[in-house]
Amino acid sequence: MAISRLRIPPLPLLVVVLLRAFASLPIQAAARGGLGPSPGIAVEKHVAFSRGLLQDMPEITDEMVRGYMSNSELENAIQDFGRRCANVSRIYSIGKSVNGSPLWAIEISDKPGLKEAEPAFKFIGNVHGDEPVGREVLMQLAYWLCDNYLKDPLATLIVENTHLHILPSMNPDGFALRRRGNANNVDLNRDFPDQFFPNNDDIKQRQPETRAIMNWIKQEHFTASASLHGGALVANYPWDGSRDTRKQYYGCPDDKAFRYMASMYSQSHYNMSLSKEFEGGITNGALWYPIYGGMQDWNYIHGGCFELTLEISDVKWPKASELLVIWKQNKMSMLNLVASLVKTGVHGRIFAADTGRPIPGSLMVKGIDSKINASGTFGDYHRIIAPGQSYEVVASMEGFKPKRTRVMLGREAMNLDFILDPDGALKGTKPLRNDCGCSCNDDGASNKPFLLREAYLWLYLLALFSLLALYLLFRRRMASRLAAHRHPPPKRTVAV
Repeated sequence: MAISRLRIPPLPLLVVVLLRAFASLPIQAAARGGLGPSPGIAVEKHVAFSRGLLQDMPEITDEMVRGYMSNSELENAIQDFGRRCANVSRIYSIGKSVNGSPLWAIEISDKPGLKEAEPAFKFIGNVHGDEPVGREVLMQLAYWLCDNYLKDPLATLIVENTHLHILPSMNPDGFALRRRGNANNVDLNRDFPDQFFPNNDDIKQRQPETRAIMNWIKQEHFTASASLHGGALVANYPWDGSRDTRKQYYGCPDDKAFRYMASMYSQSHYNMSLSKEFEGGITNGALWYPIYGGMQDWNYIHGGCFELTLEISDVKWPKASELLVIWKQNKMSMLNLVASLVKTGVHGRIFAADTGRPIPGSLMVKGIDSKINASGTFGDYHRIIAPGQSYEVVASMEGFKPKRTRVMLGREAMNLDFILDPDGALKGTKPLRNDCGCSCNDDGASNKPFLLREAYLWLYLLALFSLLALYLLFRRRMASRLAAHRHPPPKRTVAV
């Protein structure tokens, strides 16, 4: 990345330059999310829509539950993990369930809790209370990464180059009640605002678990995610529904990228890609069975987060003795999906040419009607694109001239930084705010151009003051000598 050399301003412009050095920066771009909701269509509530997985389950017996962690045991396991793997993890809660159970999350990274210019991924398990396999598998994933960091190349890659967030249970109340819905008997995967039908638009009517996920998305800059379900063996991708509610293939703007992600998971799986029901072990949601108010569509629209819905076991509540086998069958799929954020796609940062500072611009790909926003802290973006073809990538932000370039994306990731020139249209703008809520950048590396310029200005000012002081001293001495010449001291007489 090349940044133009700094030039020392002429003396008459010194004050102006100093003021500009501390001047306000452009207003932050709008919240990320490139697609808006489609116009509402008057229809009945779609609470009955599913994928054929809503049939009444036989009573979940104590024998079926035996061997699974209870909610208290899961909480203890998460806390124990945090103590054992404190060097690469952080334990935190994103909220509480209807009955007050904390929704515990695990962050895994070599710098947990710190903002970095790295992609973030989240796994969510136990969305439905009667699909508990995800809770167990996600804890296995967390322990495997902890135990194999600096030993296994894939584990090391993930820990050092991503921020992985794991929510083992989104629906602890439903698990305790041994039913699909939460404590209010609401299906959480039908409770999100929907792009086609406005039945979930009233925030007061949403469940606390749903609101917790929505707030989580606003707090973290997730690049991609996946939720784990049971009752089938397939990787499902958006859209989950269609405008006219018919069962049909209804692809989103990033359909190729989602097919690539789903295929990666399926082909890395022990036998998902061999499915006779789903070609290649993947499916478009609307083609399989339309649902509305789903979590994955909301993530993509409002969070710029590419989410898959993963059905990882044919049986919703398999015997506990089968859990280790299910983990092993999904292990490489889960690891490869997270690692793909680093190994593929287009990554980079967006800077302002006049200050050298990162800015939260947006990134578009020509021909794909969606955008993602760079982070406010580092201006970093991580764009998932299907490899194997040429793309025109455009970076833009209000108050700056957009820049575009064409790339040929292969199987490996491409790094691409943008430096945007101000368009001169906005004046008197407010200081740029970053993700930390401060107007300064916490990244020393990204601040170097700004700090270097400031250092030059202060050195220039110090030199001017020094020259002025020398000049005044010189004039004072000259004045003293002239005075002595004009008025010589009287001659002394000496008595003899």
